Amino acid sequence: MKDTLRVLHMYPNMLDLYGDSGNMELLSYRLKMRGYGFIRDQYTIGDGEKTDFSSYDLIYLGGGADFEQQLLADDLNSCKDKLLHAYKSGVFLLMICGGYQLMGQYYKDSNGQKIPGLGLFDYYTVASTDKRKRCIGNIVIETEIEGEKYKVIGFENHGGMTDNVSTPFGKVIFGNGNKFGSETEGYTEKNVIATYLHGPLLSKNPVLADHILSYCLSRKQGSAVSLEPLDDGLENRCRSVMLKRLLQTKK
Repeated sequence: MKDTLRVLHMYPNMLDLYGDSGNMELLSYRLKMRGYGFIRDQYTIGDGEKTDFSSYDLIYLGGGADFEQQLLADDLNSCKDKLLHAYKSGVFLLMICGGYQLMGQYYKDSNGQKIPGLGLFDYYTVASTDKRKRCIGNIVIETEIEGEKYKVIGFENHGGMTDNVSTPFGKVIFGNGNKFGSETEGYTEKNVIATYLHGPLLSKNPVLADHILSYCLSRKQGSAVSLEPLDDGLENRCRSVMLKRLLQTKK
C-alpha cells in the first residue's frame, strides 16, 4: 500500500448537518481506489490533552447549529495553541458552516449571545435577530483550483452573516454566500477551506476533493503528487444537470 493519510474528524457526534460526515467517506473512497490508506480518528469533548493535532494531515469540522456550537466552544478554545501550531505547520483545515464560523473571531447568535471563536482568522459572524431570515437553498460558486476555474456546487442553510473575509473561497454565481446577496463565499488559504456549503460538499465536487488530497499527499511526501484520474463520469453528469438547472433558473 502507498502512503496513508491521517485525518482528525472533530466533534462528529455534534457537527454533522446535511451529511457532512460523508465528506470523510468520500476522501477515504478516492484514496483507497488509488491504493492509498486512510485513517480517521474522531475527536470529542475532553480529548484535547491527549491529541497531537500536528500529527495529522487534515483536520475536519462539519456543520452544527447554535446549540452545538455553544456546547463545544470552550473545549475548542482549550485546544487553540495546538490547533494554531497544526495550521501554521501546514496541516490542511477543512471546515463546513458551524466549523467555519468557530474558527473566526466570534459568532453572535440570533439572541445576541456571543460564542467565542478560535480566532485563527480575522472574520466574524453575526446572525440575524429574525430567526426565520436565513440563507437557504442550493448554491454555486466559482473558485480557482490549480490555476483553473471550477464551479463548486453545494447547499447552504445559515442565519449567520460572515464579515471581514480577506480571501474568500469563491465568487457566488447562484445563491447567497457569506451574507444575504453576497458576491463571495467562504474563506481560503493554501491549506484552508472554510465554507457554508453542505451536501456533502466533496461528493458533488470531485476536483475539489482531489485538490485537497493532492495537497495532503504532497506535503506528506515532500514532493508534488499527481493523482491518477478516477472515473467521475456519473458525478460529472450529475453536476452538469444541477448546474444547468440552477444557472438557467438565475436567468
